[in-house]
Amino acid sequence: MDSPALRCEKLVKRYGTLAAVDGLDLEVRRGECFGLLGPNGAGKTTTVEILEGLNEPTAGSVEVLGLRWDEDERGLRQRLGISLQETHLPDKLTVEENLKLFRSFYAQGRPIDEVLDLVELQDKRKTWTEKLSGGQKQRLAVACALVSDPEVLFLDEPTTGLDPQSRRQLWDVVLGFKSRGRTVLLTTHYMDEAERLCDRVAVVDKGKVIALGTPAELIAGLGGQQVVELATRTPVVPEQLADLPAVRGARRSADGVALTVEQLHVALPAILDRVEPLGLTRLSTHNATLEDVFVHLTGRHLRE
Repeated sequence: MDSPALRCEKLVKRYGTLAAVDGLDLEVRRGECFGLLGPNGAGKTTTVEILEGLNEPTAGSVEVLGLRWDEDERGLRQRLGISLQETHLPDKLTVEENLKLFRSFYAQGRPIDEVLDLVELQDKRKTWTEKLSGGQKQRLAVACALVSDPEVLFLDEPTTGLDPQSRRQLWDVVLGFKSRGRTVLLTTHYMDEAERLCDRVAVVDKGKVIALGTPAELIAGLGGQQVVELATRTPVVPEQLADLPAVRGARRSADGVALTVEQLHVALPAILDRVEPLGLTRLSTHNATLEDVFVHLTGRHLRE
């Protein structure tokens, strides 16, 4: 039990000359919700598939619950729950029938009624899968991953495309699972989701981990708690504003400059004084987020 829930070292996955995962090191502790963040094509899903035993690495080592896929595949399958990025369940089976089907794959697990309560689908138990809403289908997919009472739950972008209420319902499911001392590995594009659910996150880009820590630690690493974004009629470059009081970082944004600042009340007057002669056309401020961390590290937004 002292070993981490998940560990990979120098993980590599190549498709021809393309390195989808390029020497990635990762360790997920037991009992935590760990988030993998990064843009499309960063290697997140490939890494998760290797950890799930659905894909084989080109090089490197992988341990899941202290075991290896090439030695303990049968036993590991019984201890994991997996909800893929896209799950296609039989349309003409009811919610209850789908759960019974998945429960039959495991030697032990949780009662069907208990799982239905957990994902709030009791009133839909006799409904065909094809009649469910998008949020209900996603909760059913997660329920199928939970029915074995797994020690580790893999969730690959579980709330993409869901409405806010459905997202929060799934958040409650994840938090309830974690409260039982179980482990979650989550990939997501939603920064509020990562900040709400994850104990630690890793930012992945080009198949490598480029930042690791708690959400608060990564945001603090920017050097400031607020971000000022602005645009001017006369082009301005970050270097023109980087030396202003309380400005701790400056970078290009889509149509202007983004500044990380430590004391907004000190920085803002100095920023306005310098940019107003250039014809200020836009200015906004917000609290620093994990997306700001990612853009600071890579120059790209999470959805690019």
